[in-house]
Amino acid sequence: MISVDEALAQVLALLSPTDIETIEIRDATARVLAQPVIAKRDQPPFASSAMDGYAVKSGELDPYAQLLVIGESAAGNRFDGTIKAGQCVRIFTGAPVPEGADRILIQEDCTRSGNVITVNPDIDTAHYIRPAGGDFRAGSTIDAPTPLTPSNIALIATMNVNELPVYRKPVIALVATGDELVHPSETPNQDQIISSNNFGLKALIESHGATARLLPIARDDMDSLTTVLDLCEGADLIVTLGGASVGDHDLMGKMAADGTLDTEFYKVAMRPGKPLMAGRYKGTPLIGLPGNPVSSLVCGYVFLIPAIRAMLGLPRAALATQTATLGIDLPANGPRSHYMRAHCEITDGQNICTPFERQDSSLLSVMTAANALMIRPPNQGALSAGDDVQFVPL
Repeated sequence: MISVDEALAQVLALLSPTDIETIEIRDATARVLAQPVIAKRDQPPFASSAMDGYAVKSGELDPYAQLLVIGESAAGNRFDGTIKAGQCVRIFTGAPVPEGADRILIQEDCTRSGNVITVNPDIDTAHYIRPAGGDFRAGSTIDAPTPLTPSNIALIATMNVNELPVYRKPVIALVATGDELVHPSETPNQDQIISSNNFGLKALIESHGATARLLPIARDDMDSLTTVLDLCEGADLIVTLGGASVGDHDLMGKMAADGTLDTEFYKVAMRPGKPLMAGRYKGTPLIGLPGNPVSSLVCGYVFLIPAIRAMLGLPRAALATQTATLGIDLPANGPRSHYMRAHCEITDGQNICTPFERQDSSLLSVMTAANALMIRPPNQGALSAGDDVQFVPL
């Protein structure tokens, strides 16, 4: 067995960023920018008002001074003239500041009668003008690779950029294996169960920026398995579910043994998830996940999410961990990294992380109740409530 860190490094070494495609900004949600984007204009492109009020000359705001309103400047419809002594222009938030004005007198700081305003004796001292280019200048860039979030999509739109170079979404083929499996809505016999891992992993994969292809269930014979694996042609990554252990029906292990699968490693010192392998099938990277529902999802978080990020050109690294306070006493850990399903919540200003009592790798109900995977290193000694622990949020 190899460590989780070694296994992840070998998984990531199998993968390369996908090719680059151009999309319109309307389709940019959750994509990853592959090349820098350059602003085509300043923002704001003109000095603009930050408040509703009157564009004025700041030297003319003595208490009870009166100014003649000579026009109006609204967003999208500027005042084209020049403000002269004794004059002002009604202005609204976002509107261009007229020539000759250097301050916005907010509307609460004056009274208006007809076309004349009178300055109040006690006024706000702020100027309320947003300078041209105050946010960014033409030529400013957003570097790549960058995940496209709602805020930077809005920023790119403001830069007047419509077409974006992004990494193509990786295609991940999901192959569930086993005579015991049937799809949801099918009627299982007394010895069968419903296939769930593939649907859970599909949701995980697609929520992190890749496309999942669900393949037919591969039965427990080599012809069925190779037929389904051959249907994965064109995928960027194949993920098999089950069949990677040591039983007579665990065909992925046999494929690794006879060389049909070019294997990088087989078995990882982690729980759940020990029977995990990675390699290539006919040149396509392949990760063989365990068949237990929780094991496959835990391995999905630990290995598939970093794999997707690598294929999207993002930094090659494990998921970032956070620190919390342990909520209960725990005995010493064994020789494998333990990813414990846990619940974290803020109590009296502290993030308390409490593992569930039942950690069996078949219990999806416990996985569903968890909002964290608490990580215990191999051979860690006993822990007491109040100790610091590391976790990955789910």
